[in-house]
Amino acid sequence: MQEIEHFFLCPYCLQKISMLFDLSSGIQEYIEDCEVCCQAIQISYYSSDEEIKNFKALRLDSV
Repeated sequence: MQEIEHFFLCPYCLQKISMLFDLSSGIQEYIEDCEVCCQAIQISYYSSDEEIKNFKALRLDSV
């Protein structure tokens, strides 16, 4: 399993956070809590050529 650290802004508190993402599975979609404000974030992305593509971090109330 190959992982990469990805930095982005939390859609709730707008703080810069990072998460480790698995690049070996192609399309990923799941919910993970912000490490700053603890709100649940809908994470979705796909990986190709060892890069994260089409990354989205959305508020659950906007999904």
